[in-house]
Amino acid sequence: MFGLDPTYSALLIFCLLMACAFEFINGFHDTANAVATVIYTNSLKPWVAVIWSGILNGLGVFWGGITVAMGISSLIPVEVLTDPNLAHNIALILSLLITAILWNLGTWYYGIPCSSSHTLVGSILGVGLAFGLIADEPSLKYVNWSKAGDIGLSLVLSPLAGFSLAIFLMYILKQVIKNKAIFKEPDTNLPPPTWIRVILISTCSLVSFFHGSNDGQKGVGLIMLIMIAIVPSYFAIDQSKNLAEYKANIVDIQTVYSRVDVSQLSKADSFEYAKVNSLVSDLNTKIVKSTSFSDFGGPEQIAMRKDIILIGKSSKKLMESEDFMISNIDKKILNEHVNEMSTLTDYAPKWVILMIAISLGLGTMVGWKRIVKTIGEKIGKQHLTYAQGASSELVASATIGMTSILGLPVSTTQVLSSGIAGSMVASKGIKNLQGKTIKNIFIAWALTLPVTVVLAGGLFLLFRAIF
Repeated sequence: MFGLDPTYSALLIFCLLMACAFEFINGFHDTANAVATVIYTNSLKPWVAVIWSGILNGLGVFWGGITVAMGISSLIPVEVLTDPNLAHNIALILSLLITAILWNLGTWYYGIPCSSSHTLVGSILGVGLAFGLIADEPSLKYVNWSKAGDIGLSLVLSPLAGFSLAIFLMYILKQVIKNKAIFKEPDTNLPPPTWIRVILISTCSLVSFFHGSNDGQKGVGLIMLIMIAIVPSYFAIDQSKNLAEYKANIVDIQTVYSRVDVSQLSKADSFEYAKVNSLVSDLNTKIVKSTSFSDFGGPEQIAMRKDIILIGKSSKKLMESEDFMISNIDKKILNEHVNEMSTLTDYAPKWVILMIAISLGLGTMVGWKRIVKTIGEKIGKQHLTYAQGASSELVASATIGMTSILGLPVSTTQVLSSGIAGSMVASKGIKNLQGKTIKNIFIAWALTLPVTVVLAGGLFLLFRAIF
């Protein structure tokens, strides 16, 4: 398989199966986020709700793009993924996979809503930091701290947004809707009025779809990490692209940079300018005599991937600087061509997306009862009302959809749980929350990152020593 010997082929298959297992667990771990409200308001039978949610989760993976996936895969700089010793790369992949799966299973077993996003991000940070300890030049640079900061901010702010917006939305509903049936607890075993049922099913559908579009991309990013680490000669660059088009792109980028008045640049900008020119020249030298990306071997593709990523980062810094003065036309050309170059590295084959969509969809259809019970019964002291279910899911779907567009992973669990908490507070104040459950959710939220960082880093160092 991909030119690997039987042992490494088996390890590659094992890693892919574990990535699918992570996404499968993610499915049944997070199913409750979408179906709890329709089940506890009697809007849908449980088996109908989970099957419907599973289908929409799968569709969300296909239609959600790959922006979040690339954000996940870019947490680790490319040099960490491309150790010449293939066993070391497999050690890295196994460390983060085992950590993510163990923590997700553990929190699911105890019925604690926990963030799969936090879990995966912590695992990736852990192996990046551990690599920095044993690198030839020990450093903290083996984590993409800029991207980690963006993701961390997203994971911290999203539950606060869910809590606050749910309170606000509940207030609006009370002012606008005169039919007070929506604010009452559902009658046992009786479906809600048709109009309320339509709203609740619609919000359930939106959360399911956007969960697939965001969380499914994390699985896609995980698969791409595996493929780049183990078989870079096939996956470091999108070989389906037409090389001739990218040759022209590079020439246009060089032409724009040649028109820059370097005397006007600051010291920092001059450094970035020199670096990006060197990178573009290096990339042009690599591809000028070739006709296809498949002509290049693994090390060459890795070098090209690194050049393209660094060209994008340096160009972004320059275009954000006030001292980098180029015409609007040149800025547009540079933006377009740099973005076009990034499509060589920011991609995922259709089979990867299909594999994750199936894994997430199937996982959504099983194992959902533990977390559903926590969300439906243990966050607030009252039974979930129609308004609380609809408001929390509207907030969750809007938040997840927005962060997917921005390319940031967000925790569906945290957003929806905090939304339900907010809706409970809006109904009867802070006393309407069950302190023990909120405490457990907060402890899991606080512990996830440090535990997964330490566990993944420790496993990586152990596996490196063994392999």
